[in-house]
Amino acid sequence: MTIGELLDSIKSLDLVLPEFQREYVWEKEQAKQLLVSLFKGYPTGSLLFWKTDNPPEIKNMEIPKDKIGTTQVILDGQQRLTTLYLLIKNAIPPYYKEYEIKNDPRNLYFNMETGEFQYYQVTRMKGNPVWVAVTDCFSPDSKIDVFRIAQEKEPTKDSQFELANVLNDSLTHLRNISYKEYPIQIVPMNASIDEAIDVFDRVNSLGTKLSDAELALAHICGKWPQARRVIKEKIEELKQKNFTFELNFMVRALTGVVKGRAIFDRIHKSSQEELLDGWRRLTKVLDYLINILPQHGYIHSTADLNTTNVLVPLVVYLANNDNKFHNQKEMNQFIHWIYAAHTWSRYTSQTDQRLDHDVSIVLRSDDPCRDLIDAIIDQRGRIEVKPNDLEGRWIQDPLYRMTYILCKANKAIDWFNGCKLEDTFGQAYQIHSHHIFPVSLLYSEGGYSSDNHIHKKIVNEIANRAFLTSESNLHLSNKEPKIYLREIEGKYPGALEKQFIPTDPALWELDRYEDFLVKRRELIANAINAFMSSLLREMPLKKEETLEDYLAHGEDATVEFKSTFRWDLNTEQVNPVLQKAVAKSIAGFLNTQGGVLLIGVSDDGSIIGIENDINSLKRRDRDGFQQALTQAITKYLGAEFCRYIQISFSEKDKKTVCIVKVESGPKPVFLEDRTGKEFYIRLGNTTRSLDIEKAHEYIGMNW
Repeated sequence: MTIGELLDSIKSLDLVLPEFQREYVWEKEQAKQLLVSLFKGYPTGSLLFWKTDNPPEIKNMEIPKDKIGTTQVILDGQQRLTTLYLLIKNAIPPYYKEYEIKNDPRNLYFNMETGEFQYYQVTRMKGNPVWVAVTDCFSPDSKIDVFRIAQEKEPTKDSQFELANVLNDSLTHLRNISYKEYPIQIVPMNASIDEAIDVFDRVNSLGTKLSDAELALAHICGKWPQARRVIKEKIEELKQKNFTFELNFMVRALTGVVKGRAIFDRIHKSSQEELLDGWRRLTKVLDYLINILPQHGYIHSTADLNTTNVLVPLVVYLANNDNKFHNQKEMNQFIHWIYAAHTWSRYTSQTDQRLDHDVSIVLRSDDPCRDLIDAIIDQRGRIEVKPNDLEGRWIQDPLYRMTYILCKANKAIDWFNGCKLEDTFGQAYQIHSHHIFPVSLLYSEGGYSSDNHIHKKIVNEIANRAFLTSESNLHLSNKEPKIYLREIEGKYPGALEKQFIPTDPALWELDRYEDFLVKRRELIANAINAFMSSLLREMPLKKEETLEDYLAHGEDATVEFKSTFRWDLNTEQVNPVLQKAVAKSIAGFLNTQGGVLLIGVSDDGSIIGIENDINSLKRRDRDGFQQALTQAITKYLGAEFCRYIQISFSEKDKKTVCIVKVESGPKPVFLEDRTGKEFYIRLGNTTRSLDIEKAHEYIGMNW
């Protein structure tokens, strides 16, 4: 068949495209080179069709009943045929919709004088009539007049005639592409879908070669025609949640769920029933993971991982275990393994074999996490990170992303606006990689050269990187660390430690840069190892602490003693100021991490009791005391915070102590009386008031 006849067959639905075929994926350059090859007479491969009485589902159409048995299915060559249909017919083939053509080549132009093909460029083509649109060349209504063009270009009749002949020959040669015969191979009519696709994979063509994942998806679509569309819709849905998965991952994960293997060809023979059941289980697991990973693994998007392959064994495990973790311990163990597999690049090489091995572990091992970790140790020798592992490593290294995850877990904030790194939103607050010692400063005054590869590694390594929002990173420019780090420490106490910055000011000097790197590598490595170890600790049920426990513990950031609630021990009368002092302590706990206030205990831990307080009340019993305390909390802090406060009593040496347990508040709490509002926090074993500016900064960091 000629190319023109092939295109007419597509238009009349005698040639159709099966649903299992991938989309039009050619780049515009590939489309141009196809036409160049045809114009010059170069080979462009052959086409593969399948004539069958039982065709698979067809893209975007149904085969008319009168064509069943005569229609041929395009197995190989659809990228070439689609390109030619677009350029010669100047239309979208019936098996595609316009939005599905991502790289439309129809702005390709042809120089009739030189035979050159180029996409439209204003500077080269505007006003130069020898450049014509390829689609116009093939149009039956073409108005290309080579003689008129020659007259415009040449001054004499002889030169005009000569040019017109050149233009006409080129144009005719291009148009004759439609009459070229295209080699066609036919799959036997009795072939099954799987056999047809296998033949397709074996055919040698100049088209874009299918990957193993694309071939597996073709087999899947052969049994479940809507699979490609359904999978892509799920990909878009997950993308809205910041988890971007490629088709490759989705097909491999589906293979793991359906067949318990991570090798793509294992899914080729699966039935539609198996595929639909596997897809149902896979979507449940993915929906579960995109909620679990940010909350418990500080993995807020796939950008936090060097590869999504680390999720494949976990997906298979969950799909075979009720689609969820059974307890906190199991969840922590798998998160620990994800970090280890990610940090040590478990799947960078021998990807198929290692994934298949690890999927086998999660399905058959009695202790899968232990065996998965052992596999990494067998490969790498250890999972602990050493400071020298960070030496010379750039931001492309998995340890960079692990450092970012760790900073988020450590509640790190932006150094200039107080935003938590895990909560940023909007263009101005995207996370940027900030050079702690500015690059320009290190090259201009630090003795390093941008032409020296070793120097570039030292200047750009992970240990010289911090995480800031884009706005702050641009604001800093090339400020010296000895200046701005000191300002940060004063403005946001503790913010440097949360990103593992050495706090010795001597290391912030330019001439101590490499000493700074040594110390920070050590801090990062130690923090990673401690964090990883914490995930494996047994978590026993928390014992209910008693009065004796609190007394033995003593005062600190979460425990405070108050001798009395309202009875002044010095003047031996009621003193309302004391009730405000109790409210201050409770406000401090609410604004920090919560804590316990013991009323009736002196600063040295001696039991005084609240009997004098009780006797000063109208209702002289514990209920009366609790009512008075609740009224004071409501008066100074607001009734809405009472739900975060639990009041109980304990007796020791025949003296009553009130135990006030305070949770961390969901929002800032201000103490208010007739003098105005005050903001309190716990700092060490004391309750401190913050001025307006400090309170605003603190609130920005914590809520």
